[in-house]
Amino acid sequence: MACFLFSFQSVKKRTRVVFFGDSITEFGVFPGGYIAQIRDSIAGRGATKRYELIGAGISGNKVYDLYLRLEEDVLAQKPDVVVLYVGVNDVWHKQLFGTGTDADKFQKFYAALINRFQRKGIQVIACTPACIGERLAGENQLDGELDRFSEIIRQLAREKNITLCDLRKAFLDYSAKNNPENHESGILTTDGVHLNERGNKFVAEILLKAL
Repeated sequence: MACFLFSFQSVKKRTRVVFFGDSITEFGVFPGGYIAQIRDSIAGRGATKRYELIGAGISGNKVYDLYLRLEEDVLAQKPDVVVLYVGVNDVWHKQLFGTGTDADKFQKFYAALINRFQRKGIQVIACTPACIGERLAGENQLDGELDRFSEIIRQLAREKNITLCDLRKAFLDYSAKNNPENHESGILTTDGVHLNERGNKFVAEILLKAL
């Protein structure tokens, strides 16, 4: 579906893509960030005039924060595509602050976001939350919950017929091949959550394929 849009969109109208998420997306617009790298890649292909990329990430956001600000920060931008990248804080903040999101509520808010976008004719790319710790699968404290929330997103992507960008699986596969000493961070992240230079490049490459 996304390939059709990007292949046949009229060059007279810029395809507007909003990246909607938390601090990972907020930092993504800075030099070296994954959104900035996608923009640079598009520019390198001579397609800058055809696409407009907008970052709408706010540090600490959970799925219900996104729902509360979707009108002003996303729908008002009149995007053609929304990249929905949320879930880490919904799991992580339960451990840190006791303010995370229960799985059933996460499912309801995530589905509501997709429904709002689809009613506006906006295409959605759903990203699973990548990691909270980079140790091998099952060896990070919150792997079970993160896998559970990722599966909710996968199921909704199937039900709603939207594009899935399975960053969770991609990060686990990468760690299995490139983290022989089983480090908790420093492979694709600075702290087990936020992307380092290599992580931003990795996410940018995956999202370019999804787009």
